[in-house]
Amino acid sequence: MSHSAALEFERLCKFFVSDGMRVAALTDVSIAAQAGRITGLIGPDAAGKTTLMRLAAGLLLPDRGEIRVLGIDVVAAPLDVQAAVGYMPQRFGLYEDLSVQENLELYADLHGVVARQRSERYQELMHMTGLGPFTGRLAGRLSGGMKQKLGLACTLVRTPRLLLLDEPTVGVDPVSRRELWGIINRLVEEEGLSVLLSTAYLDEAERCDEVVLMHAGRVLGQGSPRSFSDPMRGRAFHVSSPTLAKRILQNRIAALPEVVDAVVDGEQVRVVTREAKPPELGAVLANDSQVRIQAVAPVFEDAFVAALKTGRSFVEPEFSQPDRSTKSGDVVIEVSGVQRRFGEFYAVKDVSFSVRRGEVFGLLGANGAGKSTTFRMLCGLLPATAGELYVAGRDLRRAPAQARSRLGYMAQRFSLYVNLTVRENLRFFASAYGLDRRRRRERVDWALTTFELEGYGNTRSGELSLGYKQRLAMAAALMHEPEILFLDEPTSGVDPLARREFWRRIVALAEAGVTVLVTTHFMDEANYCDRLAIMSAGALLAEGSPAELKARFRSAAQPSPTMEDAFIQLIERQERGDGLAA
Repeated sequence: MSHSAALEFERLCKFFVSDGMRVAALTDVSIAAQAGRITGLIGPDAAGKTTLMRLAAGLLLPDRGEIRVLGIDVVAAPLDVQAAVGYMPQRFGLYEDLSVQENLELYADLHGVVARQRSERYQELMHMTGLGPFTGRLAGRLSGGMKQKLGLACTLVRTPRLLLLDEPTVGVDPVSRRELWGIINRLVEEEGLSVLLSTAYLDEAERCDEVVLMHAGRVLGQGSPRSFSDPMRGRAFHVSSPTLAKRILQNRIAALPEVVDAVVDGEQVRVVTREAKPPELGAVLANDSQVRIQAVAPVFEDAFVAALKTGRSFVEPEFSQPDRSTKSGDVVIEVSGVQRRFGEFYAVKDVSFSVRRGEVFGLLGANGAGKSTTFRMLCGLLPATAGELYVAGRDLRRAPAQARSRLGYMAQRFSLYVNLTVRENLRFFASAYGLDRRRRRERVDWALTTFELEGYGNTRSGELSLGYKQRLAMAAALMHEPEILFLDEPTSGVDPLARREFWRRIVALAEAGVTVLVTTHFMDEANYCDRLAIMSAGALLAEGSPAELKARFRSAAQPSPTMEDAFIQLIERQERGDGLAA
């Protein structure tokens, strides 16, 4: 084993028992994370990333193999390892009824930090995370991004030599994500920490010194991000057409046998081919003489998809046209001057927008912007303090039950019954929506087939991977064929392949005339939307198509701004007090 490695796994195996069966979580894993560097763990759901993290933290012991952390044998001395590393799991255990300062004190007690060292360390951590002005605020009153930064601060109350971060940026907005990465980089550069980090955001893989690509408990490769992307040269292209909508263009190109991947990328479609040559578009774009194909530099995500996408083609979902109270192009959601107040605090203030039938409408914003509160009001789950909300022609302030019968809702967190099987959950929701026995049976069969859940019908939903949980949650929301679908951060934490399938389903719903409202922190997903509304601190900052919003920030220095560029600049402009630009 290497003396320069902060962490080493050698021929590591770990098994778990599920439903009486022995399941391999890790098989013959041999990797090393070098000292003073950021090593990224990348892989789809159930790749084994979290299991690897817990083994490195000494919280699990391997069934076979060796682990050395900072030169310590984890199997022989797990408590010594736990005293030397900082571990921040996906759901860090903040105490929401305690203040920021009280959480710091509690974790300092747990880690045995002596009293004389605490004050200076707290000051460093609060300055580093920007939480200094909020030490008296209850943790439960912090935004998602601030909670993540507090979790990181609590992990660092005793300065570790190795930091283990399990998806630290999942579910946080782009501004908070950038801030968290700034903190991580400073820890490595100024304090010499070694970092092992897993992430669902593949652009973050580019920020790591080295990347470990995992799948189904095995290591597919380890190296710099460029060592993965460089062999993809000649296989990545941008395709655009002035006559076809980008979502339609994407679907057509994705059906070509020589295409591995096709995703909406800004106002174009990014295409990855199986071989180093452009795709043959004649079969799907025969009448489009203005189509443009341009070779582009490959990125890590291209290599990830090419390595992990199986030969099985995605089954294009078909959604029937549900009964509707509106016609194509009609306004089906009308929000006018809506406010929601909790005591003296305005979670939503004077928000107005409208959505037409068949649109995919995105609601974006920083953590704590008021997106989920707005969603809950539109679903009739939370009354508005002031203003007007109409959904499918129904006044939500006077007839919420009638409006709810016409919509489906998928919550931000998995909210189905974890002890019921997949089939039992689907039957329950079909019954709750008032479907008769024959129709329930038909819709359950439809859901199992459309969302490729046939092999999981008798599996308890709590045992599904995150990607399959999201499939089940979306299927349950569609059991009664609603004309409007609300999706609150539906792909948070889901791996890129599952996110692609999820958006193929959303696009198919929109093509069938279903109106879709979606919130997301993945700015690349915003490009799938017809129109967007961006919120901050409960107010509407801007509204328009993705192209319109990006065009507002085009300049000589930034000729092709991304949706993330536009989002960050809008938030920063609002924070500087430059005025709202709705």
